[in-house]
This record gives sequence, C-alpha cells and structure tokens, in this order.
Amino acid sequence: MAKFQFNSARQFAHSASRFALGTALVAAFAAPAFAQDAAPAEDEEDAIVVSGFRASLENAVNEKKNNDQIVESVSAEDIGKLPDASIGESIARLPGVTSQRLNGRSNNISIRGFGPDFSQTLLNGREQTSTGDNRAVEFDQYPSEIVSQVVVFKSPTASLVGQGLVGTIDIRTVRPLDYGKSVLAVGARGTYADLGALNAGSKKYGYRANATFIDQFADDTIGIALSASYVDEPYQLQEFNAWGYAGAGTAASPAVIGGSKSYVTSTQLKRLGLNGTLQYQASDTVRMTLDGFYSNFEDDQSKRGIELPLGFGAFGTTFNPATATVSNGFVTAGTFNNVQGVVRNDIFQRKANLYSFGYNAEYDGEDGWKAFIDLGYSKTDRNELSIEAYSGTGFGQALGATDTIGFVSGPSGTVFDPTLDYSNPALIRLTDPLGWGGGVVPQAGYYNNRIVEDELKQYRVGVEKEVEGFFSAIKFGMNYTDRGKSLTPDEFLVRLRGGALELAIPTNALLRPTNLGYLGLGPIVSYDARDLIADGTLVLERNLSPDIPAKAFRVTEDLMTAYLQADIEQELGNGTLTGNIGVQAIHTDQESSGTVFAGGVARSVRAGASYWDVLPSLNLSMRFDSDFVIRFAASRQIQRPRLDDLRVAVSYGINNNAADSPTGLAPFIDGNGGNPQLRPYRANAFDLNFEKYFGQSGVISLQLFHKDVKSYIDRTRFPFDFAGYPLPTGLPPATLIGRLESSFNTGGGKLYGGELAVTLPFSNFSSALDGFGITGGVGYTKTKVKDAQGNVDQIPGYSKWVANGTAYFEKWGFNARGSVRYRSTFLGDFTGFGGSPTRRTALAEMIVDGQIGYDFQEGSALQGLSLYLQGQNLTDERFASVGASRNQVIDYQIYGRRFLAGFTYKF
Repeated sequence: MAKFQFNSARQFAHSASRFALGTALVAAFAAPAFAQDAAPAEDEEDAIVVSGFRASLENAVNEKKNNDQIVESVSAEDIGKLPDASIGESIARLPGVTSQRLNGRSNNISIRGFGPDFSQTLLNGREQTSTGDNRAVEFDQYPSEIVSQVVVFKSPTASLVGQGLVGTIDIRTVRPLDYGKSVLAVGARGTYADLGALNAGSKKYGYRANATFIDQFADDTIGIALSASYVDEPYQLQEFNAWGYAGAGTAASPAVIGGSKSYVTSTQLKRLGLNGTLQYQASDTVRMTLDGFYSNFEDDQSKRGIELPLGFGAFGTTFNPATATVSNGFVTAGTFNNVQGVVRNDIFQRKANLYSFGYNAEYDGEDGWKAFIDLGYSKTDRNELSIEAYSGTGFGQALGATDTIGFVSGPSGTVFDPTLDYSNPALIRLTDPLGWGGGVVPQAGYYNNRIVEDELKQYRVGVEKEVEGFFSAIKFGMNYTDRGKSLTPDEFLVRLRGGALELAIPTNALLRPTNLGYLGLGPIVSYDARDLIADGTLVLERNLSPDIPAKAFRVTEDLMTAYLQADIEQELGNGTLTGNIGVQAIHTDQESSGTVFAGGVARSVRAGASYWDVLPSLNLSMRFDSDFVIRFAASRQIQRPRLDDLRVAVSYGINNNAADSPTGLAPFIDGNGGNPQLRPYRANAFDLNFEKYFGQSGVISLQLFHKDVKSYIDRTRFPFDFAGYPLPTGLPPATLIGRLESSFNTGGGKLYGGELAVTLPFSNFSSALDGFGITGGVGYTKTKVKDAQGNVDQIPGYSKWVANGTAYFEKWGFNARGSVRYRSTFLGDFTGFGGSPTRRTALAEMIVDGQIGYDFQEGSALQGLSLYLQGQNLTDERFASVGASRNQVIDYQIYGRRFLAGFTYKF
C-alpha cells in the first residue's frame, strides 16, 4: 500500500476524512449490486458475452499485455460511449496519469509528474494543432462520443513519430472495416449544475446529444463511420482570489490580505464535433483510409465581482493593526477603512474552429513486405476576447464614497463585511474608480482580443519486411512536419462616451444583481459590457503602447524525421522475448518572426535555429507461459519547447552598469522576451515493469521508471548574442554579448518513481462474485530537476502522489461504479489577464464520481437501450492555491456538483 505523507496531523485528518467520505460514496453507488443473488454457474457450451465497462477494462488489459511498449489505455464501452463524460476524465483514471480542472472540466493531463507541456497528443497517430498557446491539447475540444480508444504510450519506439518527454497520448476513432458490423447509435443526456444560475442570463441545466452510424458495403470492401456530437452545457464557479499578502508573516510583521479580486463566473460551453471515416479495401493487400474531424468550440464566460485594494495600503486604503486578530503571524480578522472598490463586469469568450484530415494507404503483401503512406493536416483558428468593465462610487481615488470593511481570513480565503450597498445603481456608476487610466482620462475597462492561428501539415512513408531469426521484422520510415503558429493581439482602452468622467449605467442595461453572499459582499450591480459597447455608452480607443505588438509572434517549424527499427520475437525457455530496437533522427529548423523594440524603436526581425536530435530506443518484454511479463525500456526522449517561448519578440536597451554585464563590459544590451534559439527538453529514460495477468481481464503491475534530464528549460537571465538584432540608438554597446531574461536551456537532474496498478474482476476468486471488480493505481514521482540557479525546480503539473480507484458491479444489465482520484500538491495553471495562464501552487485534491445504469437485455422490447445517471465531483471538492504559507490562500474555487442523466440507443 502506498504511504502518503502529510505536513501536519490536521492535514492528515482532513485528507483521511475526505478519503473515507469518497470510499463511502463509492460503496453507496455500488450498494445495489450487493442485493443481487449470485448467478448460477454457466454451462460450458453457453457463450459468455462481456460488454459495457467490463469489456472496456478487458480491452485495456489486452492492449497492455500484447503491446511491446509500456502503455495504458481506455476503450469505449460501446459505440459513442466512453466510460466518462469527457476524454480528460477517462485518461485521468489511468495509472500514473492525472488531470487539472479548469472551470470545472478536466482538460489538462499530467503524466508521471509532468504537466501538459511535457507530453504529446495525437489523433489517429497524427500530430494535432491546439486551442491553447502551446502544443498541449485541451481535451474538452474532443467529444468523448467520437472516441473508440485512447492509448497512453509511456515508452517510445523509433517508429512513434511525435513522441513526448514523459508520454504520448493517441486518441483513436473507430475503423468501420475493423468494426465489421452495421450500427446506428444515438444518445443524449441532460446536465444539472447544483450551484444554480449564478449570473444573470446563465443556466443551471444543459444537454448533449450524439449519433454514430457505421456500415460496410460492396462485400465488406467499403466501410463508413460517421459521428456527430453537440454540447450545450453550463459550468458555474464561485471564486475567491487574493492579490497577495502584505507583511512578513511573523509576530512582529503579521501577514494580512493585500487585496482581493473575486468573481462569480458562469460559463456556457457549446461544442459541435463531427467525425467521419471512409475505408476502402482495394484488394487483399491494399487498404485506404480517409479521416476527417471538425470541432466548433465556444466558451462564453460572464465574470462578475468586486476588486478591493486592502493591506498593501494602495489607493488610500488604511488598516489599523489595533483591530487585528493575529494567530501565528497571520491576521485572521480585522477592519480596513477608506476602501474604494471596483465593481467588475467582465467577459471572457473563446471561440475556436479545429479542422483535422488524414489519408492513409497501406500495403500488406503475402511475401512479408508491408508499406504505407500517411498524410495529415490540422488547423485551428482561435479568438479569445477578454473585456474588463469597471464601475464604482466615483472617478479617481478618494473622490467617491469609501467603505469600511471588516474581514475574516481562513483556510477557504477571506469573507468580508462591507457597509456599502454595491447593488445600488444610484451609488455605483461607470467610471475609473482607482484612476487606472492615469487619473486624467478615465479608463472604464479594457478590451483584449487575441487572434491565434495554428496550422500543421504532416507527410509520412514507411516500409517493413518480415524476416526470419531473432529479429522478426525490419522497419524504415520518414516523416516531414511543417507547423506554423501565430498570435495577433488586438487591444483597446475602454473610455466613456463623450469623454465623461462618470456615467450612470443605462437602466435598460441593468441585469439581475449578482450575489456574492459566499464572500459576505452581498449583491452587486450587473450588466453586459458588450451591450454598452454596442450602444455607444462605452467607447473603444486603440492601445498604442509598444507592449502590444511585442506580444505578437509567428513561429514556424520544419521537422524531418527518419527512423530504423527492428522488431524482436524469440522463444527463450518457457517464455517468449518480444520487443524492438531502433533509432530515430530528427532535424529541426525553427524560425520566429515578429517585432523587437530596440531602445523603444520597433523593428521587424527573424531569428531561429537548426539542430539534430538522435533518439535511440529499446523495448524488451519477456513473456512467460504463466502470464507473467517483465518489461524493460531504455530510450532518449525529447519534448520540443513551448511555441510561445520560441517567439522572437524582445524588448531591450542599453545598460551602463558593468556589474550587471555577463562579460564585465559596459555599456551592454539588456532585454527580455522570447528565445527563438531554444532547444528541446532532453532526457535519458529507463523503465522496468513487472506484470502478472489473470486470464483476459485481470492484471497487477509494478512500474518503475527513472529519467535523467539532460536539458531542461527555465526562465532566467542568461548571456545572449544579439548579433543580427538591430542596435538601440545612442551609445553603441561594447559587446554584442548582452543579457536576456527569457527561457533558456539549463542543466537538468533526476526524475524517478513507481506506479502500482491493478485491474481485478472478483470472479477470479469466486464465481459468486462475478460482476464485481476494481481497477486503479497509485503513482509516486520524485523530482530532483534543477532550475538555472541550481535549485530543485517546481515542475509545472508535478504531483508527488497520484492515485485513483474504481469499484464496479456489472451484470444482468445493471451497472454501478464509483471512482475516486487523488493528486498531491502541484504547480497549477490559473487564468490570468486576457486568458493567459499564470502558475501557482495548487493544493492536493480528491475527486469523487459515480454512475449507475441499466442496459436492456437481448429479447427485451427495449433491447439496445441503455439508461444511466452520473454524478461528478460528489464531495464538491475545491480547487485552491496558496502563497508563501498554507494560510495565505490565493485562489479558492468552488465548482459544485454536476449530475447527468441520459440514454444511448443502438439499432
């Protein structure tokens, strides 16, 4: 059993109580199963058909057993029916894998302690563009209803193109000729968010619908699969957020909340997903496959709250320490005076269109020769619009009514006790309450539109020859990938009509007040800034700051990959040795174009780098007749840098301080920005697995891994050669070797750990327990990877412990299962200004889900119909981050519980 470590008895008690509650809920969801009588023994001649969740687990066990790589997988229970409501949730239940929730959805995946920046995602074996700024795929872009299988490769082969540093996730859609049957399946489910409709115009109910058609024609030489999925679902969020904390956190200087920017957020997610596959068996030896996938994605958020300047003493706020209650160097209660708050009515809207197409032709000759050609195309067009809208009691500091606010700070953030009524439109007016526009011309908000385009083309050929002897096959292939990604910022200051300092909120624009009662702030004035922009009350004025074009970039990558691989199959004693050995060589030609600011003067620049990576790999599996398998894998692994880190955009000038110069010479060039010369993360990896299988459906495995990270990427100040960059005006530098604050390749360190996983049907112990079973695992990862200063770095997404478990019962058409997944503290992504990510230490969390359902059996009038009820986040687990200490809560987010009821019907 894994040993969990806790920092205090209180933390242990809290985690133990949550685990006990989660276990109880799992048992509750499975409880009806125990009321069933044991099934009578089957006659040997009776066919036992395993379906549903049990079939999904059996497929995963067979995939793991038969693959020569170290893999985990999840398969659809039936057509259009992945075990969870989202791909992210299903993947997060695999051993050594976990997810981060964003707006209540599991859409970022971490493998073996590394966040999404360190893994790669494929669709049917092809690289994909992304809806984020980086390479990492956000999994809520892909409807779970179109997925037939997801495979996570934890060890690479030479023939695996597009591999990641810690793992490669391959999302696979159904192949109609392999499926071999005709089917039409439809499904729908309704959703309910128990937090209710928090913002005006938001919803607490939603729905999703899907349909899949598969058939074969012309004597099974032509196959077609078509899938469609539509989602229209609300997500609600109650959030506390602190600017930070003032004070040193000591008895002499206790820490007190420095400011707050807390929101009620309502999100409406609309997504249309279409997928089609056409296959043609041209002859006994030639098969062609054409794939297409389209996703139209819209995430519309209304964010309403109050921003309060507090303990930092900014904007005239005062705090009398005599009113404070202090515990262990932390102010738990007190009163702030002269507080002038900013009522926020913000909008964040993301729209994305993702297109993906692929063509594959395979030749499988009877003489042992095989060959294929594969073409892939992926494109994402994305718009992210962020509108901030400000209102308050008056223009500028101390010119409007100020508030006296009591507060209580604790483990879930801070609760306030104000004296003003922030829902009174006679008191709260459109203006610039804190003078953010400079105190002369009001800035009543900010308009930030980020336009992102991402395009990828992939061309691949391969040939294979079966041979006799120790090696069973030799494979050779080449791949060319051409990718380009660009960001264009479009930003405006929001002013008031006619140059006014203040304006009343138009009566016809007022919406139902938003209740911030969970923070003690009560209701606040609410409106939609888009309506006020449309009617001319709010006016957009383009922001001409040089900071705006400095954000723009275009990055292109040309990757030429060649690989040679030999497959191994050899009888050895009472077992068989299988596996492969090979090498992959990648030539990278990367370039970025954009604007640099040399001493404040804009110049257009192109810069980049070319380099090779040679990646040997070895996978060995010793398969004993007793269903015991020992695996060993060794490989060189890479992960290319974040695309936004490769941007050329740099702002720099002349520094005359020789003490700051990397060469000791002054004047020198000093700047900050991106680094188009960045190289990949690189590591040498070793894996050792011990696996014991029980028939076709059970396995217990111990996975041990070690990664020696040779090249890491960290943001720091490093010497940088500014040759090729325009020189700043004025005094010429003494040397072109200057200093740049950017992302650089540094030394690495060690990363190691282990994973214990089990999938076990209880029928292995007794036929009376047929239908019951468990699946899950626990993973431990220890990192000693160091940053540029030689300190052990907190890797994004890194959790020391991850664990998950599912208990299930499935028989006679009835199914019930409950799931728990846990991850320890990690460096998580939180949404910053304009949708850009900011990283903070997220606290450990445990998520509990459950499902019950019934499949009408063969012979029933409703044969083919399945009904189910799902509950997500049943313990209402928070998502939280902290600052310098555990009591300095930065984020505390409540997503509430979600319930889904639905059906699938298969004709």
